[in-house]
Amino acid sequence: MLDALPKRLHPEATSLLNALPYAETQAACERLRDQFSRRYRALAPQAVERLHHDWERLVTLYQFPKKHGRHLRTTNVVESPFAAVRLRTTAGKRFKRVEAATALIWKILQVAEQTFRRLNAPEFLLPVYAGVPFVDGKKQRFEVLPQEVAA
Repeated sequence: MLDALPKRLHPEATSLLNALPYAETQAACERLRDQFSRRYRALAPQAVERLHHDWERLVTLYQFPKKHGRHLRTTNVVESPFAAVRLRTTAGKRFKRVEAATALIWKILQVAEQTFRRLNAPEFLLPVYAGVPFVDGKKQRFEVLPQEVAA
């Protein structure tokens, strides 16, 4: 969205856009979106259009437990382990056998796994997996039968 804004507006727009995923509720997030829209519709209609186009994906985090928000807002879970892999495989340049490269990558990931950050609120994993609805990060009333969880 910042690419569609003039550079002079970047600092103010960045602070407003960064506040979106940290709003307490989806309604509060929508108010911030509307504030952004009012402020920049005349100056950068493409930026406002992009925000509205991707809106459903941006607010998906409110459909999960609030304590999982930190994990949902980052892509570091994917990028961090593969940074170590990239560092080692780039240094090796070429591998004579695919099996050797696969073994090296596997071992690097096993070592990196020991320092992975644990998930906040792991007790919510089973309800999320079972399809329990969450609204604004809060669990809604939902009955799960034991045979549904086992399946």
